[in-house]
Amino acid sequence: MISCRGRLTFGLGQPSTMADPPGCCHPCATCLLCLYSCHWITAKKEKRKGLRTTKCDCSWFLFLFCVFLFTLVWLYFAIIILNDFHNFNEFIFKQRKLWLDWSLVLLIATAMLVTYSATLLVSLTVSTWVLALCLQLCGQPLKLHWLHKTLLILTALVVAAAFTGLGIKWAEEWRSARVSLQATGPFLHIGIVGGMTLLAWPLASFIYHTRNTGLMLFLLLVYCMAMIALYLAPLGITSPCIMEENQLPPKPALVGHRGAPMLAPENTIMSLHKAVDCDVQVFETDVMVLEAAKQSNISIMFDLRPENHSDYQSFVNATLKVILQSGIPLQQVLWLPDGFREQVKQQAPGVQQVYGRKRLQNEKEPLLHVNLPYQDMSSEEIRQYRQDNISVNLYVVNQPWLFSVLWCSGVSSVTTNACQVLKEMKHPIWLLPSSTYLMIWIVVDCVSFLAILWAFFLLKYI
Repeated sequence: MISCRGRLTFGLGQPSTMADPPGCCHPCATCLLCLYSCHWITAKKEKRKGLRTTKCDCSWFLFLFCVFLFTLVWLYFAIIILNDFHNFNEFIFKQRKLWLDWSLVLLIATAMLVTYSATLLVSLTVSTWVLALCLQLCGQPLKLHWLHKTLLILTALVVAAAFTGLGIKWAEEWRSARVSLQATGPFLHIGIVGGMTLLAWPLASFIYHTRNTGLMLFLLLVYCMAMIALYLAPLGITSPCIMEENQLPPKPALVGHRGAPMLAPENTIMSLHKAVDCDVQVFETDVMVLEAAKQSNISIMFDLRPENHSDYQSFVNATLKVILQSGIPLQQVLWLPDGFREQVKQQAPGVQQVYGRKRLQNEKEPLLHVNLPYQDMSSEEIRQYRQDNISVNLYVVNQPWLFSVLWCSGVSSVTTNACQVLKEMKHPIWLLPSSTYLMIWIVVDCVSFLAILWAFFLLKYI
């Protein structure tokens, strides 16, 4: 609370006998208290003893802040998941035998949740956190309403359930998060340093006015260790997009996922994914696709599944027959399935063999083309494969941020459902010379350090 001399204090359970602070108008305090505590009247002098900020109130304030951070992390993961949402469609199809673009359902549901979350999280976390500080400046107690408490608990449970489901059914997204940090790491560092710097003000106020020496030293030690770790974090941040402009590899070719984008640019490969239990209409479609690829002078990748089907060999033979009869140059055909690969090499020796695995140490026949999930290859491996003249295709890449990271890494091509979006990209989303990044890192850390010193120095004499 604010004393008669204007000091900012967080009274933990101590009754207040202070006068109304002169620096906060009554309507402002009323609005702040209403949003946070659902009280339309401010805690005046004679009522503050019953409405003082207790240790329980401060605990709820800390819980609110933790929920806010927890939800921010989930928001980050949700943005990453959008790139792989086609996997969710396939999962629902296998469970319900109903194919639907569930992204439309997700967008509608997300729009509703965003509206609710904006009210709950912004006004209840971001705004409420700021409001709580303002309430202290206005001499009002931190009395969080029971409705807010209930919604906070529900929010924490929902986000925890989402993370649990993600870990059980979609564990590869944890590896996707590692890739995303290569794209966002430098900017997350700046944002986190800025947020932790702002925390210096309430922390300094608490330290100068608390009577608990042990708690004061503990909080100060934790904060100092966290800031030192953040200041040195760029030493562990490795992003392939931190490079000079003249070091940028050529733009990767685009592989239309399962033949979806037929309006492809010149450097696009069409990917044909077929199931073996299809009828003759499948082969008529193959002929049409091969004819289109031949006329457009683009490559086409065949992926025939499932390989354990009883009629798989006959389907491979029929597919090879269609390829040979189409007259398409065999170097434009990429063959992915491992089943009966030797037979394919004998009947169509000009077909480019693509392997869905990494190379082995004692490889008898050198690999020239590999096709892997984008989570399975690091930037260092991609660069090494490129140096060894091994073409690397990674799937499925739909978001510009992911395409930018793989572009900077030097990948040869990517399989995508968003050819129309990625083909318009003339440059990665961001490209930063190492010298520029070093300068930004030093400036951000120095400004943060000076701001923290100013906060502790200023609040000491207020």
